[in-house]
Amino acid sequence: MIEYKEFGCEQLQTMKDLYLQEGWSAYLGDDAKLSRAFNNSLYTLGAFRDGELAGFIRCVGDGEHVLLVQDLIVEHTYRRQGIGTALLKTIWEKYSDVRMFCVVTDVADDAAIRLYESFGMKQFSDGRMVAYFRPE
Repeated sequence: MIEYKEFGCEQLQTMKDLYLQEGWSAYLGDDAKLSRAFNNSLYTLGAFRDGELAGFIRCVGDGEHVLLVQDLIVEHTYRRQGIGTALLKTIWEKYSDVRMFCVVTDVADDAAIRLYESFGMKQFSDGRMVAYFRPE
């Protein structure tokens, strides 16, 4: 059975393992920086099976006008069990009044795109908006 609860940096190594599994190496170079990022996040929710972190969602923003789902990640062996959907649904409902609820994902991540579209989310261009970023 999966238990959903808030968590923090006590799960640092498991979080790093999940990031590594996905190839998200930008998070892995500085443990102190990753810890600060989690501590400064608006909300983090983990999915735990038998006390082990199986996946999580991390949000940043002010929780009133802007919310960005920074990370949504589920360990490979726990995929296709509804964990990602449950994590996103919890955030979706918790922050239902936020004006700008955003997520950024890879254009090639078909599973993520299907998940976000199942919640009725649209691409920025569909809303006559454009997003910008500062390249590394």
